[in-house]
Amino acid sequence: MRRVLLLAAVAALAGCSVTPPYRPPQLEVPASWKTEPGWQLAKPDDAAVRGAWWHSFGDAQLDALEAQALAANPNLDAAAARLAQARSQVDVQASGLFPQLSTSMRAARQEISANRPLTNYNAPNFQTVQNDFGLSFSVAYEADLWGRVHSTVDAARALAEQTAADFQNVRLVLTTDLAANYFNLRELDIELDVLAQSIALQRRALDLATARHQLGATSGLDVAQQQALLDQTLTQVDVLRRQRSQFETAIAALIGRPAPLFAVPAEITPRSAPAVPVAVPSEVLQRRPDVASAERAMAAANAQIGIARAAYYPSVFLNPTLGVDSRNLGMLFDVPSLLWSFGVSVTQPLIDAGRTDANVAIAQAGYQLAVANYRRTVLTAMQEVQDGINGSVALDRGLAQANLAEQSAQRVLDLANDRYEGGAASYLEVITAQQSLLTAQRQVAQLLGQRLLVSVLLVKAVGGEW
Repeated sequence: MRRVLLLAAVAALAGCSVTPPYRPPQLEVPASWKTEPGWQLAKPDDAAVRGAWWHSFGDAQLDALEAQALAANPNLDAAAARLAQARSQVDVQASGLFPQLSTSMRAARQEISANRPLTNYNAPNFQTVQNDFGLSFSVAYEADLWGRVHSTVDAARALAEQTAADFQNVRLVLTTDLAANYFNLRELDIELDVLAQSIALQRRALDLATARHQLGATSGLDVAQQQALLDQTLTQVDVLRRQRSQFETAIAALIGRPAPLFAVPAEITPRSAPAVPVAVPSEVLQRRPDVASAERAMAAANAQIGIARAAYYPSVFLNPTLGVDSRNLGMLFDVPSLLWSFGVSVTQPLIDAGRTDANVAIAQAGYQLAVANYRRTVLTAMQEVQDGINGSVALDRGLAQANLAEQSAQRVLDLANDRYEGGAASYLEVITAQQSLLTAQRQVAQLLGQRLLVSVLLVKAVGGEW
C-alpha cells in the first residue's frame, strides 16, 4: 500500500500534460502599408501614457459626451461585468490545483431498529436509543497526472484575457461610434447652415424677381422659377433635420440618456482631422483589442484539447479523513473516539461508446475554428487600416478641390446676377448659378464630414488610443 501511495505522489508531482503546445499560426503580414503620394507615415509612441484619443479633435462637446458614455453606457457596463466574472472563474478553476479541506459536525439522538438486517446470524440486534456526536475533517485532492486541471486553469485564464480584450474592444467601438455619430450630426449642422444662407439668398432673389415683374421688366416665369427653387431648398431642410434627429437619438442611447430628454445644440465651428499615427502592420496588430481577443480564443481552444484528451487516462483522487465519533459528548475527544482513513480512488473509463473520441474531435475542431477567426480578424484589421490610409489622402485632395469649386461657383453667381440686372442674360442663368453654388457648398460640408469620419475609423483601425 505504501508503495502505491508513493508512486501516486511521485506521479502527481512529476505530472505530464496531454495538451498540445500552443503555437499561434504564422500569418503573412506585410512589412509596410501601401501609401499614396502625400501620405506621411507617423510613428506612434507606444511607451507614452495612452489617453483619450478624441481629445486630438479639440472639441469640448465631444469630450463631454465621451466622458458620459464611458460612465453610463450599458454595453460597457455589461462588458465590465463579464470581465469580472471571467476573472473570478480563473480563481474557481485555480482552486482545483490545491487540496480542498472540509469539515462536518453532527449531534443527534436516535433509535436503532431491532429489526434491521443482521450482519451475523449469531449476533442478534437489539433496539437501542443512544446519542451520536461526531466531528470530522476531510481532504479532497485530484492528482493532476495528465494536466487536466492545469489545462482547465489555462483555458480559464485565456478566456479571462480574451474577455479583457473584448472589454477594450467594446470601449473602442463605443467611443468611435459616438464620435462618428457626433461628426455626422455636425456635418448636417453645416449643411443646414448652408441651406439657411441659400434660403436667405433665394428669398432676396425672389423679392427682386417679383419687383421686376411688377414693374413689367420681366415675365412671371422668373418669379415662378425662383419660387420653385426656394420650395425645393425648403424641402431639403426638412430632410436634413430628420437625419440630424436620428444621429441625436443615437448619441443619447450611447451615453445612456433617454432620447426624449437629450438634445445637442447646433454648432457651426471650423474643424479639421488630426493626424492619426499608423505604425507598421505588425505593430498595429499588437495594438488592436479584437486581434488580441481572437488570439486568446485560440489559446483557450488549445487548452480545451488537453482537457478532452485527459479523459482517456485514469483520474486519481486522494481523500484522507480525520475525525472523532462518540455516543457521549464528554468522551468525544478521547483517544478511543478517534477515527481516520486514507485512500486513493482511481477511475478509468473502459467503454464509453466513442464519447471521449467525439469530445476530442470537438475540441480540435473548436481550435481550427478559433484559428480561422483569428486569420479573418487579422485580414480585416489590415483592410481597415489600408482603407483608412487611402481614404484620408483621397478626401484631403477632394476637399481641396471642392473648396476651389465653391469659389468658382460663387464667381459664376456674381456674374450671373450682374448680367441679369444688366439685361444681358435670362433669369435661368441666375437660377442655375444659385443651384450650383448650393451644391458646391454642401459638397464641401459633406467632404469635411467624411474626412472626420475617416479619421475616426482610422483611430478604430489602429487600435484606438495612442
